Amino acid sequence: MSANSGDAAMRAFGANQDAPVFDDPAFTPLDKPLSEARVAIVTSAALHRPDQERYSQGDTGFRAFDAADRNLIMGHWSPNFDHSGFQADLNVVYPIDRLVELAADGVIGSVAPHHFAFAGNQPDSVSEVRLDTGPTCAQQLVADEVDVVVLTPV
Repeated sequence: MSANSGDAAMRAFGANQDAPVFDDPAFTPLDKPLSEARVAIVTSAALHRPDQERYSQGDTGFRAFDAADRNLIMGHWSPNFDHSGFQADLNVVYPIDRLVELAADGVIGSVAPHHFAFAGNQPDSVSEVRLDTGPTCAQQLVADEVDVVVLTPV
C-alpha cells in the first residue's frame, strides 16, 4: 500500500466518524492578558522520555515530561505520519522552544513546568480519553496553574 492510498483510506475512515458534541465545554475564555498566562503543550505525537513506558496500540494513557526535557522519542506508529519533520526539529510536533522564546519576549507570561503527550491514533478509545485519562491530565494542568494549552495534533 502506498503512502497516498493509506492517506486516502484514513481520510475516508475519518469522514464517517461522528464527532462528540459537548453542551458544557470544559474550558472558559481566558480572563487575563496572554502576556500574563502560563502556557503548556499537549500533543498527540505519543512523545515520551527514554525512561518512560513506550506507547502500545490502544494505549489511552499519557506521558508527562518537564519543560526542560528535549530528549524525547516519538512513539506515533501511524503509517500515514511522516516522522522526518520531527527528526529534523522536535518543535514541529512539540513547540517548546517557541514557547520559551515567546515567554522571553513577554508575549506569554510563562512556560508551564510540565507538558503532556497522548497517542493520537486511537480511533476506538476516544471515550476512555474523554472520560478518564483526559480529565486526569487536565487535573495536572490545573495543578500547574496552566491558563492556556497549545494542542498539537499529530
